[in-house]
Amino acid sequence: MAELNLVEAVNRALAHEMAQDPSVVLLGEDIGVNGGVFRATVGLQQRFGAARVIDTPLAETAIAGTAVGMAAAGLKPVAEIQFSGFIYPTIDHIINHASRLRYRTRGRLSCPLVLRSPSGGGIHAPEHHSESPEAMFAHMPGLRVVVPSSPSRAYGLLLAAIRDPDPVVFLEPTRLYRLFKQEVADDGEALPLDVCFTLRSGTDVTLVSWGAALHETQAAADALAQEGVAAEIIDVATLKPLDMATILDSVTRTGRCVIVHEAARTGGFGAEIAANLAEQGLYSLLAPVQRVTGYDTVMPLSRLEYQYLPSVQRIVAAVRKTLEGA
Repeated sequence: MAELNLVEAVNRALAHEMAQDPSVVLLGEDIGVNGGVFRATVGLQQRFGAARVIDTPLAETAIAGTAVGMAAAGLKPVAEIQFSGFIYPTIDHIINHASRLRYRTRGRLSCPLVLRSPSGGGIHAPEHHSESPEAMFAHMPGLRVVVPSSPSRAYGLLLAAIRDPDPVVFLEPTRLYRLFKQEVADDGEALPLDVCFTLRSGTDVTLVSWGAALHETQAAADALAQEGVAAEIIDVATLKPLDMATILDSVTRTGRCVIVHEAARTGGFGAEIAANLAEQGLYSLLAPVQRVTGYDTVMPLSRLEYQYLPSVQRIVAAVRKTLEGA
């Protein structure tokens, strides 16, 4: 056991899989000599060599295309995109090739690659470094989309993502990289993909969130507890495929749901969860589903950044709205 922050947990997971599986290779900008812009790969090139921890040109399209070719040839590439704002050049290869390779070859080939990227705001970065693009990738058939919310989640879910035979988009919440530490056992135990995790039990309202927004969601649950409101917290973790059964089970017991995410509101993944609740859990709901999200605008620069991100106050207000007339 070691006290690790999230970026250290990512490093440990990568090191473990590279030590256990010689087909695992890393590629990305500045990941070798410099250890990555956030130091997620620090020390790995020195340990495993430049043939397995590959510094690439500043060319995200080439990184993604190379990773698809490596995966088709039997390797397990883990490609790092330095910031989520630079992930869009990868879309052609990830959507048109990685996600369709098994289908296109009728199962003769798979594409076991992981596309890692920091995601979201909260670190006072320039405007093109703060996107939350999870809904865009979740819309595409053939992709898994995973967003960890803590060091232990990052470690276990990244192990599972690397071992998965199909492509995984792994979005790491940037502002959680060094926000807190947690006991993490570097034992190679993967966490299951495609399942939600219940972080806290409650009877009055279900709070559904993922990634960095869970930090404020848990603080809101603490504040609500002081008012006698028992909130249940669901960490979605794997957005695609979505474990809707866990969310429905919780809402069946609480009767109310507030969804919290950092991405812009329109077309955000919270809308998908709300639609599923309307289709499958309408008779369990005692009040309309509420969403607390980012706004339909570009993430502002640092002075206004936290006005954009979901706050404890906004989450508490949404919960109070669901409780009106209770």
